[in-house]
Amino acid sequence: MVVGIAEIRLLLPGPRSLKEKRRILRSLVDRIRVRYHVAVAEVGDQNLWNRATVGVACVSNEAAHAHQILGHVLHFVESNGEVEVDRVEVRLA
Repeated sequence: MVVGIAEIRLLLPGPRSLKEKRRILRSLVDRIRVRYHVAVAEVGDQNLWNRATVGVACVSNEAAHAHQILGHVLHFVESNGEVEVDRVEVRLA
């Protein structure tokens, strides 16, 4: 069993309040969860309106498959027009 974990630090240039930030993140997190069947949540920078850290986790029987799933999620986040990816850390355990 392999657990893939990605920590994605995001910049949010558009929101002017925490309420706007949470609307954007809730939408993004829900779409990731439904599309890729992974666990995903905001895990850091909750009180900053222009930054967010999102954690994504998946379980697989092969490291290559877990890495591929996390790659697809990252590509999906990068293609979202409301956020910019600042930093990504991927770990397989």
